Amino acid sequence: MASIHPFRALRPAPGTAPSVSSVPYDVVTTEEARGLAAGNPLSFLRITRSEIDLPVSTDPYSAQVYARARANFDALKTQAPLVIEDRPSLYFYRLRMGEHEQTGIAGTFSVDEYEADVIKKHERTRRDKEDDRTRHIIELRAQTGVVFLTYKSSAGVDAIAQRVTAGDALYDFTADDGVHHAVWRASDAEAMELVAEFAKIPALYIADGHHRAASAARARAELKGQPDAAASNSFIAVAFPDDQVQILPYHRTVKDLAGRAPEQFLEDLRRVAPVAGGSATPGHQGEVSMYLAGRWYVIDL
Repeated sequence: MASIHPFRALRPAPGTAPSVSSVPYDVVTTEEARGLAAGNPLSFLRITRSEIDLPVSTDPYSAQVYARARANFDALKTQAPLVIEDRPSLYFYRLRMGEHEQTGIAGTFSVDEYEADVIKKHERTRRDKEDDRTRHIIELRAQTGVVFLTYKSSAGVDAIAQRVTAGDALYDFTADDGVHHAVWRASDAEAMELVAEFAKIPALYIADGHHRAASAARARAELKGQPDAAASNSFIAVAFPDDQVQILPYHRTVKDLAGRAPEQFLEDLRRVAPVAGGSATPGHQGEVSMYLAGRWYVIDL
């Protein structure tokens, strides 16, 4: 069974939360991150993509980038300021984009359960990306990226969510990209209720953040035996119920067909998998939509 653990969050003061908030580190290039953080000394991108505060020619994996991340993190603790909770807590986090809304639980989750496949993966990871975030965690002694989990919805968890989110939010703002964010802190009693309800959930699934989770596991291994090693036994994540999760398409552009005409490419592809005319949205698990020469196709994997 899965477990969730309250934690002592390090979080911005409510008045500066909109300025501190940022997009995930891995959805923007260095130049895009530099543009998003321009004029905002509190942007969390200065911690997660700290090369933006160094010369343009800087290698994003050089030692000075991680040193700058640590310096920026220490500065933000004072400037924002970032405050640490006086006791471990769990939080409800609501996102609203357009007409879609989903509410998840922010807490820490077990690295042991990740390694035992109670927390299930669906992607392979790249070693270089793991190396980067593992070093980032170790240098900062902090996890700055949140893993996106999902689970089979639970009536018990939903009831607690409804109760907690009826109260006043810690944060409630709309980011520059139009996404609305709200966060509520559960009381100690409600947190214990959530822990008990999660103990009934058989498995969790990584929807996004495979590299962040893998890096947390590697950081634990590297920190083994050090005085602060116990803190690395878990990783921060938000778990959303499956009946609220919206999984958006993940697009890839193929720049050329290796000398093939579209007709030849389709013929070769059909030797590998069934291909038929289709739409931009796959109809079921295992389907991939493909746009080629002005038409949509569906590949059934």
